[in-house]
Amino acid sequence: MKETNLEPGEVVVARQDIARRLPLLAAEITASLGGNVDGLVIMPVLTGALVFAADLIRCFPQRLRIDLITARSYGAGTHSQGPKLEGGVPEGVKGRHVLIVDDILDSGRTVKFLRKSVQDSGALSVRTCVLLRKQLPEALATPCEFVGFEVPDLFVAGYGLDCDGWFRNLPDVVCLRPRGETKNLVR
Repeated sequence: MKETNLEPGEVVVARQDIARRLPLLAAEITASLGGNVDGLVIMPVLTGALVFAADLIRCFPQRLRIDLITARSYGAGTHSQGPKLEGGVPEGVKGRHVLIVDDILDSGRTVKFLRKSVQDSGALSVRTCVLLRKQLPEALATPCEFVGFEVPDLFVAGYGLDCDGWFRNLPDVVCLRPRGETKNLVR
């Protein structure tokens, strides 16, 4: 892993706000399924959604099935290069309700790609949940049933989101900036 010339900047979403929002998201998801999530397949998108999904699934009292999926849309840098699915869609989705859980919705390409891939694999229904949705036309135009927070078009990290593998461990979502500077990076 190479070093980064970026550092954490201002907090965009504080850990306390995330902790308050998660049970509300779980309640919204449960209500959308008629109050019964028993057997719902939660599909976290690795690796960015790992922290978010781990905290979210503990807010559901009923049994869930967890199937991980790996899709990459960022190379080394801050610009999406289009989604790629690694390893295919897990077989456990056929005939089940599926909730794709991702870290951030910006271009919308990953969410659209995964939704279609899971639908084509025989899921009964597919819903999406993201921790963050950027306030961008393409993100706002992408169907996503459950959104944790709307955020400005900054390059963010923390709470599972990274930049070249760095910063996932931060408890808050922060904007990134070049080391030693005060100006935040935009996408």
